[in-house]
Amino acid sequence: MVEIGPGRGALTEKLLARAQRVVAIELDAELVRYLSHKFAGEPRLSIVEGDALSADLEQWGRVPIVGNLPYYAATPILEKAIRLRPPRAVFLIQKEVAERLVARPGQRAYGYLTVATALFASARLLFEVKPGAFVPPPAVDSAVVLLEPRPTVPQPEGVLELISHAFRHKRKTLRNNLAPVYGKAVETWPEAGLRAEQIPLSGFLELYARVER
Repeated sequence: MVEIGPGRGALTEKLLARAQRVVAIELDAELVRYLSHKFAGEPRLSIVEGDALSADLEQWGRVPIVGNLPYYAATPILEKAIRLRPPRAVFLIQKEVAERLVARPGQRAYGYLTVATALFASARLLFEVKPGAFVPPPAVDSAVVLLEPRPTVPQPEGVLELISHAFRHKRKTLRNNLAPVYGKAVETWPEAGLRAEQIPLSGFLELYARVER
């Protein structure tokens, strides 16, 4: 397994009890030293000092990715991890972000992150974690999410670009957001008067198929 942000190794211990090998990526040099001392003599653990956002996560193969993600970097780490299509990824993140991952069309939390994630992985909120579980306690609630890969879709980068344009001005319709980019044909689409927050992933895939014809 690859663990992002092991901190003082509380989760690392649990992972070592289940995995043949654990690669723990830690940004804080002081924590790296602490972990090296704590797990001295454990040959199945590799501690890597560095930033998960710049690390080559593919070098360890297609393996599960887990971690208690730093809230400030949770979204870009999520986006990077799911593109690798690991067999599964399990992250503890801010509850608000977790709710965005599992939101459904029409819900307030539904947005670009929801659909962009769904393009690569199905998301499930497993359970919530209250601030008192942490030392020191954060100012927000947290949640654990499970991400499992979806079948690959053709030209995912093109689909992501369309999704990004669709959500650029959230209160505007697809007609207003997409016609300047993809042409006036957008105005004839049955969905032209809808907003992006009303469109499921399958709908965005259909929209992209039209612009590619």
